[in-house]
Amino acid sequence: MKPADRHLWQRFWAIASPYWRQDERLKAWGLLALLILLLLGQTKFAVLFNEQTGEFTSALAARDEERFWNSIKFCLGLLVAAVPIYTLYYFVRDTLGIHWRRWLTHHFLESYFSHRHFYELNANAGIDNPDQRVAEDINTFTQRSLYFLLIFIGSILQLAAFSRVLWSISHELVYFLIFYAIGGTLITILVFGNRLMNLNFHQLRREADFRFSLVRVRENAESIALYRGEAQELQQVRQRFAAAFKNFKRLIRSQMGLNFFQHAYGLMTIVLPSAIIASRVLSGELEVGRAIQAAGAFAAILSAFSLIVENFESLSRFAAGIERLDALARFLPGHPAGHVGRGSTILSVDASHLTLENLTLQTPNYERTLIRDLSLAVKPGEGLMIVGESGSGKSSLLRAIAGLWYAGSGTIYRPQPNDILFLPQQPYMLLGTLRSQLLYPHKERSIADAQLLKVLERVNLPDLANRFGGLDVEMDWQKVLSVGEQQRLAFARILISKPRFAILDEATSALDNANEDALYRLLQEMKTTLVSVTHRPAILKYHKQVLELTGDSRWQAYPAEEYGFREDRDEP
Repeated sequence: MKPADRHLWQRFWAIASPYWRQDERLKAWGLLALLILLLLGQTKFAVLFNEQTGEFTSALAARDEERFWNSIKFCLGLLVAAVPIYTLYYFVRDTLGIHWRRWLTHHFLESYFSHRHFYELNANAGIDNPDQRVAEDINTFTQRSLYFLLIFIGSILQLAAFSRVLWSISHELVYFLIFYAIGGTLITILVFGNRLMNLNFHQLRREADFRFSLVRVRENAESIALYRGEAQELQQVRQRFAAAFKNFKRLIRSQMGLNFFQHAYGLMTIVLPSAIIASRVLSGELEVGRAIQAAGAFAAILSAFSLIVENFESLSRFAAGIERLDALARFLPGHPAGHVGRGSTILSVDASHLTLENLTLQTPNYERTLIRDLSLAVKPGEGLMIVGESGSGKSSLLRAIAGLWYAGSGTIYRPQPNDILFLPQQPYMLLGTLRSQLLYPHKERSIADAQLLKVLERVNLPDLANRFGGLDVEMDWQKVLSVGEQQRLAFARILISKPRFAILDEATSALDNANEDALYRLLQEMKTTLVSVTHRPAILKYHKQVLELTGDSRWQAYPAEEYGFREDRDEP
């Protein structure tokens, strides 16, 4: 086995084997055992049908009417017994496939959402379209794995069943068949192998990129329309489709050569068996029916020997899918993922307070230092305002506090996840009810409707529930609410969850001064400790400290009462 083939097998086994060894193993092996029994039944019927084909052909050649009709009756009886076997086989195969897909999808999703790997993937250029890999590649993987496993098992059974039949008719056919099958397999692998596999891998990626570009247009339709950017978006979508089209042209050219060889290889088997044993039939040594039976056995054994030749196109696409799933699987288990070994990382420690100790923060690729040697403590009830020019690292510092960025050195002591809530400038609106928006991300909480409506009043959204038909109406809230309404709805989440710390990244940028002041006053009344990134002097009074980032990795801390905003400060 070549190293590349061995590595591909290892990748396949790493993805496939957990299902057969873990919690659903009894069901999986039980269904597989039933499939093998059904394959045995199919093989037995195939041998019997081949035998009867030769029998009634010989009866016709001998003009033996009774023999002919007896054979036909026997075939009809075989048909009645065989149809349920074939039907049940496909039902059991598809049942096992969908259970395997469900288990493997849940397995990948658990890793995908653990330790915020879904966020890490955004910065990993080597893992394109993880959503497509989970949604489509897993489905293809489980279906194709079962398909190839079962045709491999079926081929072994065919080989065992028909070899005895063919050997009893002609030794020469057996020797020729072995030589023919080995030659065809070697030509397929050596001539068409790596090129087709690489082209199929790139085709999967380019098709996924094309779909993703269309999804981005749908998700950002309003912004594109306001900018009148449809011409540029159309150009980008066309470029991605052109890349898929160009690669597919290469693929079909390579497949044309493979198809030429496959059809020539297959069609020759129509002529060769008859040519090899023709002299024995013409001399009367063999009945015509035995020649037909030999041809059928030859075709069945050759099909068993020629798995790679007959299925190489599908195998190459399957191998490309394995590579994509393996790349995703190798990324997901590590923590921190994707950056281990590239540089030092910031140490995160759970604590009752928020303290930054000798923090040096770098971009995830370690190419730029944003903040150097920052030490700062945010005491409970004493808020911190973070200011600085655009690009100075304000939002990046919040990502580090949240544990999303960890390239650098130093230590961050942060409260437990339930004690801290982050509000970005663009609030996240999940698809669901207004109730689920308010309770997000703690959907398991049970809060009375009257209390939820009271919270909406406190954030100046008193008519929101009535406007859309109540708390349990599902809407696409990102489309039906303005950004200002979304920001106020996000503040309502703080009032409901009552975290000890709230981290606000321009979280009131779309609000007027009156609404902004009212919301900050509510948080102050709750004794919530605030960490705010902002450029508005009006909320300075709600903080005790100011951290100013200069943009050249330096920083300066001030007491809030001593800090004055410069009018010429270039803020985002």
